[in-house]
Amino acid sequence: MLALSLDMGGTHIGCAVVRDQKILADCSLATESASGLASILPLIAQTLQELLDQSGETLSACAGLAVGFPGIIDARTSRILSTLKKYEDAKELDLVAWSKEVLGLPLRMENDARMALLGEQFAGSAQGVSDVVMMTLGTGIGGAAMIHGRLLRGAHAQAGCLGGHLPVDYRGRLCKCGNIGCAEAEASGWALPGIIREHPAFATSLLATEPELNFRKLFDAADQGDQVAWEVRQHCLKVWAANAVALIHAYDPEVVIMGGGVLGRADVILPFVQAHVNKYAWAAWGTLVVCAAELGEKAALLGAVPLLLEER
Repeated sequence: MLALSLDMGGTHIGCAVVRDQKILADCSLATESASGLASILPLIAQTLQELLDQSGETLSACAGLAVGFPGIIDARTSRILSTLKKYEDAKELDLVAWSKEVLGLPLRMENDARMALLGEQFAGSAQGVSDVVMMTLGTGIGGAAMIHGRLLRGAHAQAGCLGGHLPVDYRGRLCKCGNIGCAEAEASGWALPGIIREHPAFATSLLATEPELNFRKLFDAADQGDQVAWEVRQHCLKVWAANAVALIHAYDPEVVIMGGGVLGRADVILPFVQAHVNKYAWAAWGTLVVCAAELGEKAALLGAVPLLLEER
C-alpha cells in the first residue's frame, strides 16, 4: 500500500510518503510560529506533493492520508476532540473534507502516540507482540496501549493515550491538562527548563549559562559531573520509571516500548527503567521487557498503512 503520512508533533510536523514498511521520502516542517493549523494546511499540501514528486509517485496511486495528532482523536470519525493548547483551531476544521477536496484522498486520523505504536507493531520493535504499551518522551509524554492486537481507545477516545497524564506526585507541578503532578508535568520537554531553574543550586550549574535548556544538554552536563544536572536527570528517570509501572498495572502488557527524542540516551534510560520495573511492577506471570522503539521519530509516520487498513 502507498500512503501519505503526517506526524503532527508539538513543534514540528513530520511529512512522508510511505509504501508498506518503508518511507520513500520525508521531511519535517517547523510549526512553532504557526498561528493555527488552518494557516499551514496549504504548506502541508504543497510539501506532500513535493515528496510524491521526489519519490516518483502520484496522488492517484495513494490509498489515503494518515494523520497522527497530539490530542484526543475520535478515530471513528477522524475528528479532533481536544488539542491541549496546540493547534487550537483544529477542533473546528473538517480535515476529512479538506483532504478529499485538496488531495482527492480519504483521511484517517489518530492520536500521535497510538499511531506510533501502530508503526512499531507493523514495522518495529513490537512486531509479533499483541499486548504492549508505549511511552513517547519528548515535548510532552505520550502513551498508547494495545491489548490482544488492537489499540485501546475507549468510549470517549481517551483510553490508553493519556499515559503521560497519570499523576506521579499529588503535591507536584501543575500540568497543562489542569491536573497536579502528571508525569508530563514532572519530566517532559516543556516542563524541564522550569524544573532545572527551580533547583536551589541552579546558579552553580553548568546549565546556568545555557540559553536553551533541553534533555540533551541535561544529560551531557550530568555526564560531566554537574551535580544539579545529575539530580534533575535522576528525578526524570524516576518519574519515567514510575510512569512505566503505572502503565503496566493499568494495561497488563508483555512489552513496554519507550520512544521519542529523549531516547537518544537509551543507554542511561532503559537500564534504569528496566531495573525499576523488575523491582516494583506486579507481574506474577513473568518478566516484562522494556525496550527502545526501533523506528525512532519515524514510528508514527510508519503507522500510516496499518491505520488506513484498520476496520473502523
